[in-house]
Amino acid sequence: MKRWLVTGGVGFIGSHLCRALLSRGDAVRILDDFSDAPYPRALKRENQAALPREFANVDVVEGCITDRTLATRLTQEADAVIHLAGLAGVRPSFTDPARYTAVNVEGTANLLDAAQRAGHDLFVMASSSSVYGNATPLPALEEAPAIVPESPYAASKRGAELVASAMLRKTPRMRCAALRFFTVYGPRQRPEMAITTFLRAILAGRPITVFGDGSMRRDFTHVEDIVRGIVAAADRAPVGFRPYNLGSGAPVTLNELVAAMGKAAQRSPEVLHEAVPLGDVDATFADISRAKSDLDWAPRVRLDEGLATVVSWLRAEG
Repeated sequence: MKRWLVTGGVGFIGSHLCRALLSRGDAVRILDDFSDAPYPRALKRENQAALPREFANVDVVEGCITDRTLATRLTQEADAVIHLAGLAGVRPSFTDPARYTAVNVEGTANLLDAAQRAGHDLFVMASSSSVYGNATPLPALEEAPAIVPESPYAASKRGAELVASAMLRKTPRMRCAALRFFTVYGPRQRPEMAITTFLRAILAGRPITVFGDGSMRRDFTHVEDIVRGIVAAADRAPVGFRPYNLGSGAPVTLNELVAAMGKAAQRSPEVLHEAVPLGDVDATFADISRAKSDLDWAPRVRLDEGLATVVSWLRAEG
């Protein structure tokens, strides 16, 4: 039985991951600050209550990843860290860039430093497809330039990667995988994300708002595939710092997404259009060949199958 410290473990991706780790017999300690945005505190409390009802080897510690004393104690009591906690969201990052930098960069450095001092040989961290911006050629390769971020959020995620890469010079035999998630969706998704907001509106018969003319492309990845990728990285990532794209590798336009959601909801969507917000990139498109070769990972959930899981969840919620 492996003892995991999972930061952000009562959030969207984190709660799905913790179930996967616990289901295979591992023990999980969750560190989460229960902040209210962008993932609502009420949903975190629901996940916090549900996990111990289903599994015995799980407990939750409320605290911030920037707390050095807490990070030191929790890493010493674990075998390895999966670091998912952080501030997400492109648009909100423009209103509080200093907080995004403190949590995403300083918090990552704090946890990795604690893991190194505890003698851990594995550190898995969540990054983002946002690190690529509009300047990186598509499909995006992990070694392609990622030096023109389109938002403070993107800059903070790239900064966290660079700090982690530099820190591994002190522990070169450590395995550190930075997982660049591409537009993750699924049941219990963050409520402000497009698929959740669109499907809620479609099911309720309300119009949806598409930014731009609908030609922007996104590489949507179901949370089940992301969780399998995280577990694969924890089990198979090689020595050293190495980033991995976790995406579908098959981007769709927003217009195609709307059509697929209408089919999944068995409703005809009414579409309104607005200008593209500050910080949004034109397209995301993952080259996933490295994850296939190193981690023996590939996505399995088709978009229509994934959308069906979200529709079922939303209908069950009422």
